Amino acid sequence: MRKDLEQEFVQQLEENQNIVHKICRLYTNDRAAHNDLFQEVTVQLWKAYPKFRGDSKFSTWMYRVALNTAITLYRKSKRRVNTQDYDSVQFKIADEIQDDEQMEQLSLLYGAVKQLNDIEKALVFLYLEDKSYREISETMGISEVNARVKMNRIKTKLTNIINP
Repeated sequence: MRKDLEQEFVQQLEENQNIVHKICRLYTNDRAAHNDLFQEVTVQLWKAYPKFRGDSKFSTWMYRVALNTAITLYRKSKRRVNTQDYDSVQFKIADEIQDDEQMEQLSLLYGAVKQLNDIEKALVFLYLEDKSYREISETMGISEVNARVKMNRIKTKLTNIINP
């Protein structure tokens, strides 16, 4: 039974590991920190896996555990964790953007997102990953209405940061 559980977990982790890597890139600034966070998230996923009931998709559950682990470590850290420059984070933004004005607007957006707190960054991350508000609410452990309200407030906050 334990061997089956282990094989099932490894298969799910391999299929969905990009989720963890994206979150690691969001909350770390170098390769060593990325690897440490990836390892910690993997340990937390393994510890929690026997309790995974399948009420949600594995990927949604994985987002939640990974974000909670990253945020917890971020908050526990005695020193400020520098997040990676948003220019190097791979969100779902078309590669064909060649217009200088569009690139400037994206740079402004990334600079504004960088100023958000850890929970707000997580919400923006999921939003930019094209997750529905239902998926965002499941991942963050909040109601769908709360996810919408928070996202609307974040949009307003970003607008005020970009256009003071």
